[in-house]
Amino acid sequence: MIDLERRYETLLLVSPANGVVQVTLNRPDRFNSMTATMFNELEAVAREIGDDRDVRVVILTGAGKAFCSGYDLDDAEKLPTLGALGMLDLQERAARALGAVRGVPVPVIAAVNGPAAGGGMSLTLMADIRLGSPAAKFNAAFVRIGLSAGDLGASWLLPRLIGPSKAAEIAFAGRMVEAEEAERIGLLNRVTGADDLLDQTLAMATQICANSPGGIRMSKRALQANMEVTSFAAALELENRGQALLTRCEDMTEALDAFKAKRAPNFAGR
Repeated sequence: MIDLERRYETLLLVSPANGVVQVTLNRPDRFNSMTATMFNELEAVAREIGDDRDVRVVILTGAGKAFCSGYDLDDAEKLPTLGALGMLDLQERAARALGAVRGVPVPVIAAVNGPAAGGGMSLTLMADIRLGSPAAKFNAAFVRIGLSAGDLGASWLLPRLIGPSKAAEIAFAGRMVEAEEAERIGLLNRVTGADDLLDQTLAMATQICANSPGGIRMSKRALQANMEVTSFAAALELENRGQALLTRCEDMTEALDAFKAKRAPNFAGR
């Protein structure tokens, strides 16, 4: 079970509702910019959450006025001195961390409370759902500092989310995408009110938690895996296997009994 009392240098963990864990990037004085320590902590927390069967939904957000401003520029000044292998180690550490967030077996909702730039934008792409306040904004800033927009999964996920042409425009121009446009092109599922981002995010998390835990986990697995398969037949095969497994679980029987009794189901995740 994940330890909510543990102290982290760059993260803050709380449980705002039963089955929900909120992970807050907690460097508000640095606009929640990323460091090697944050990568290590994100990876560790994501893997702990994945092992905790009581967690149904994860909310990912930032402390203060920003979601995440990307890699800490103070640390970035040291990058040219790392050497090729040193830089590769840091890059792979970052990729493992973001990959672990995407690999969490339950839904991850990003509550984008402010700017998400560079690696911060890539981090939002690891979430299954993105809600944003009117202050949310996105920037694939890599080309503005001499780097490639193909970083931390952005070149794979962004075109699939908003289409290749729009992704190319954002990547090549390095321009800011404000909340309204982000919602229009599908980068955000929804723009909330100015002060109710976390309330709306928690409401969505609670709605998800009311459903079968096994069904949600298998749904996420199918949605992610079928982005990568090469054929419709392969997608059907994965779906069929998931449905067959779920019919062996207690929650399906409970759902049918609840439907017949005209009551809410009491899912146990078994």
